[in-house]
Amino acid sequence: MSSIRVYREILPAIDVSQMTEVDRLMVEEYHISLLQMMENAGRCLAVLARDRFLEGNPAGKRVMVLAGSGGNGGGALACARRLHGWGAEVEVYIATAPEQMKPESGHQLSILERIGLSVRSGGELGATRGFDLIIDGIIGYNLAGDPEGLPKTMIEWANKSPIPTLSLDTPSGLDLTTGKIHSPTIKARATLTLALPKKGLYAEEVLHLRGELYLGDIGVPPALYEEPSLELKTGPIFCESDVLRIE
Repeated sequence: MSSIRVYREILPAIDVSQMTEVDRLMVEEYHISLLQMMENAGRCLAVLARDRFLEGNPAGKRVMVLAGSGGNGGGALACARRLHGWGAEVEVYIATAPEQMKPESGHQLSILERIGLSVRSGGELGATRGFDLIIDGIIGYNLAGDPEGLPKTMIEWANKSPIPTLSLDTPSGLDLTTGKIHSPTIKARATLTLALPKKGLYAEEVLHLRGELYLGDIGVPPALYEEPSLELKTGPIFCESDVLRIE
């Protein structure tokens, strides 16, 4: 895990409404697109997967990527492409029909199809024997109640597997504002949250579900946090590394 730095300064923790505002400011005021943020999230996730779970070299390793229809899933799909390019054997399972993906996530999916990467429905998930890692990008911070349908099935499947799970932004099924654990919620070995830590990840009853906590740089300018709608001060958090361990 040599390239992952430990961050020892105190960081502000934000709730879902504040993260929604960060995303809005990024797109509307700073002209940083969702696709750009998604690419950054996927790159950071791939780096963490490589350095923490794949012995620093993904070549020859086997990874399952579980992706939802929104931005969280799009970040996981971008991660899948990176790991594939680094020599990993990657299988992707999606929680919805391809035509129901949000535009940016659908764009990421179309890239995977063009490069010939295996993409299947989450209903086809099978044995994990021989795999090294599961990537959880099923549900992000826009969770609304208990997971249902195929996302629910995929979460339950991952929780039954002995293979470690790495979650993007949040273990799928967790409320990032309150820390409420919905049924079901992914049990992650580690979580890479994005931009700033989320309040729900610090609830005592959540710690065993989110595992080790890391922070990834999606390119938010420090000045954005100081906007009147946020009034947060952060400084250059990622000056040493794009991925930081914070707990």
